[in-house]
Amino acid sequence: MELADIDLLSPDSFTGGVPHEWFTYLREHAPVYLHPEPAGGPGFWVITKYDDVVAFNRDWETNSSDQDRGGVVGLGEMPPGDFEQGGKLMLTMDPPDHTRYRKLVNKGFTPRMIGALERHIRELAAGIIDAAVKQGTCDFVTDVAAELPLEAIAELIGVPLEDRHKIFDWSNRMIGSEDPEYVVSAEATTTAQIEMFMYAQQLADNRRAEPRDDIVTKLLEADVDGDKLSEMDFNLFFLLLAVAGNETTRNAISHGLDAFLQHPDQYELLVEDPGRVARATEEILRWASPVMYFRRNTTRDSDVRGHHIAAGDKVSLWYISANRDEDIFDEPFRFDVTRDPNPHIAFGGGGPHFCLGASLARLEIRVLFEELVQRVPRITPIHDAARLRSNFINGIKHLPVVLHAPAHA
Repeated sequence: MELADIDLLSPDSFTGGVPHEWFTYLREHAPVYLHPEPAGGPGFWVITKYDDVVAFNRDWETNSSDQDRGGVVGLGEMPPGDFEQGGKLMLTMDPPDHTRYRKLVNKGFTPRMIGALERHIRELAAGIIDAAVKQGTCDFVTDVAAELPLEAIAELIGVPLEDRHKIFDWSNRMIGSEDPEYVVSAEATTTAQIEMFMYAQQLADNRRAEPRDDIVTKLLEADVDGDKLSEMDFNLFFLLLAVAGNETTRNAISHGLDAFLQHPDQYELLVEDPGRVARATEEILRWASPVMYFRRNTTRDSDVRGHHIAAGDKVSLWYISANRDEDIFDEPFRFDVTRDPNPHIAFGGGGPHFCLGASLARLEIRVLFEELVQRVPRITPIHDAARLRSNFINGIKHLPVVLHAPAHA
């Protein structure tokens, strides 16, 4: 293999599976690599080693997420004016703006708020699995893995259950637009965003008129040193929560089952002792790494592993690679639900952008597999998983399976 063989810009390179052989090569031979761009573009740095990804992630002063410095989420450039007309997502802020915003939205994600959801999420998971078991066969992605996060997010943000598939549709149109199954025009993607904003605005108006004991009301009432969420702040956070809150967890759950299908002995360990699911959840997250990378833009010159990274350069932090780093994980390509310790960085490597919904995602994954292994002791695949065409989201679109449940289940 040569560096010239590696093309991380091509979504097609990921449709047959994550090209882990590329990341293994990069970690060993070029852990800090200037990846070329077509049409004379400046290129972007690829950071693949665990310790480097963590260090870059935490040093927000050098590696900026702020959209005003070019720090959009993906490697492509945003057309001028796209963000200026609509405010900022939390993902594209640096402190102190990010700190202020995070303090406000944290009001809805306290341990008490998330912990109070467990009983209801367990009821939702049980109902979803029971419905799939009655069918005997199902598409695990659409019937189970997508359904729980959708129902949980709907519950969390006060969306009526009958509207949950609107979120699924909006998410697919905004995130999966490079995939042939979900591809839509740029206008349709924009329309999805507008529809979601309008829905969020209506929801906010309803809560202001009739406050409830839910996260939306907490967010709208949140006040930190006189700061409150503006209407656009709330609409953008709704978009982030609705998309990130179901897309990433859906893919973690889907990859979890796909891993169990490839390693049935690991599933059997959980069937024997559902108490192992908590630790298995961390291995599922490491294995899946649903968001494969995030972009940063450098604000000042720095030298890393003998390479000079200049102010204004683009940097990509590859969590999917860091979570397979041989220097950190023993046998990183072995799926092991008993792995301990497991310091994966599927939620980001620390710093201000550590995933706000980490506790909720862990809860949903754990509860779903606790209920699944107790109801369905054996699952077999009908076809291989159909992967999302994306170099950003490590997604599975479909995973048809047979659920072998006891007759009394």
